[in-house]
Amino acid sequence: MSEPRTSPRMLGIYLNDHLAGATAGVELARRTAREHRRSPFGGELEDLAVQIMEDRAALLSVMADLGVPVRRYKIYGGWLGEKAGRLKPNGNLRRRSGLSTVVELESLRIGVEGKALLWQSLLAVTGQDTRLDPDRLTELLNRARRQRAVLESLHNTTAGTMLTPDRAESREAVVGT
Repeated sequence: MSEPRTSPRMLGIYLNDHLAGATAGVELARRTAREHRRSPFGGELEDLAVQIMEDRAALLSVMADLGVPVRRYKIYGGWLGEKAGRLKPNGNLRRRSGLSTVVELESLRIGVEGKALLWQSLLAVTGQDTRLDPDRLTELLNRARRQRAVLESLHNTTAGTMLTPDRAESREAVVGT
């Protein structure tokens, strides 16, 4: 018994959902890099933000190659979702908290995990769809894995600083102000 083929409609939904997530990820990555430009890990966050923007562009390119139309309402939803995510309480009323940094790094990590799964899913069907470039998808998957490692390192450092008592002197560098 053969597996049913994915319909173009389902593929479009799947890719547009990832595009919404990528849009939110770009916004979050840009803002996080901007907030930490003077911190010890500002350069790493800036590099990540650029890569995340490039990955979103790669997704748009894949969608164009597959003839999948972009659903603007999903892009706007991703953009709006990132803005709404800023409203979470962080322990401070008027300025950033190091807890915001921890949660932002966790959110970026979740986004990178989702992106890696996207590239992996597309790689799984390259044998059935010649419009997909397996070498390019492998490159994108490997980059997502490297991004995951960087985010894990930054998260561990930040969480260790913010969640350990008596490390107030290190917290200012993490907050990004």
